[in-house]
Amino acid sequence: MYQIEEPTYFLYLAIIPVIFVMFLVVLWWKKRTQKKFADLNLIEKLSPEKSIFKSFLKIIVVCLALAFLIISLANPKMGTKLETIKRQGVDIVFALDVSASMLAEDIAPSRLEKAKQIITKIIDNLGSDRVGIIIYAGNSYPLLPITTDLAAAKMFLQNAHPNMVSSQGTAINEAIDRAITYYDNDEQTNRFLFIVSDGEDHEENALELAKQAQKEKIKIYAIGVGTENGAPIPLKDDDGVIGYKKDNNGEVVITKMNEKVLEDIAYEGKGKYINGNKTQETINIIEDLLLKAEKSEFETKQFSDYKDQFQWFIGFGLLFLMIDVLLLEKKTKWVQKLNLFNETSITNFDKQRND
Repeated sequence: MYQIEEPTYFLYLAIIPVIFVMFLVVLWWKKRTQKKFADLNLIEKLSPEKSIFKSFLKIIVVCLALAFLIISLANPKMGTKLETIKRQGVDIVFALDVSASMLAEDIAPSRLEKAKQIITKIIDNLGSDRVGIIIYAGNSYPLLPITTDLAAAKMFLQNAHPNMVSSQGTAINEAIDRAITYYDNDEQTNRFLFIVSDGEDHEENALELAKQAQKEKIKIYAIGVGTENGAPIPLKDDDGVIGYKKDNNGEVVITKMNEKVLEDIAYEGKGKYINGNKTQETINIIEDLLLKAEKSEFETKQFSDYKDQFQWFIGFGLLFLMIDVLLLEKKTKWVQKLNLFNETSITNFDKQRND
């Protein structure tokens, strides 16, 4: 396992192709100027030791030296030991509604983006807790299993979109059913399921499954996003909004948040309903809730004892710089002796001219 301490230094690697292109331009300019000065065959006879190959080799060596020195600035670190660490926390599963109605923009920038913002901020405030993510519409899908990798959770969350689910609808029942089997620690006494949805078009047996989840020590908190007045569902392409979703009669569909459904599910799950339209208030409520929750101890494995590896890259960088200094732009003597191209010496050339 490795870490990069200063990844921004990798941007300097862009200078290497620039140097190589400049070398090619200078080489082309020299060739063009030499053509104006004299015949190229004559110039080659006058400078028989000049090697184009060595010039290319030197610029490649310089570029390699620069690459290694830039990587050393980024300071790669290598994890040398895998340790089992005991941590305390709670298990949290987010069930994110990605149905088409979540694209409505009655809450800026949209219901779905608002839901992502809420979940991201909750994750940012977590300590050693574990998180998992489920997405659902007409069906539910596991997006991320229970993990302590909070950075991965946020990365997977940003990719959540209605296109990831094959059928539309709001199958909260399927999300709850999947969540019941999502928790993998039987000793965990505090299990939280946060359903983030507009509550529209739910299935009827969601309340029964909420009761079943409560028996499995899972507390359900429902976070509602959207307004009662509702909004149309925009249809977009790369250029922006191209229209709005319509029903079979050609009328524009207006999707409205159904708070009653979410309240009932939270009640049966021994949790609470939270209106998520005001992000900071929602975060404060959930942060307070998690701070008061009893923490359970669990084990996790992770790499430790990360050691700096920059010295290796500095060493290789200096080695290539030394090779560049020692590498002359003349042809190697033993290659000249092979006379691979059957070239005559300058003296023979002069003798032929005099004759």
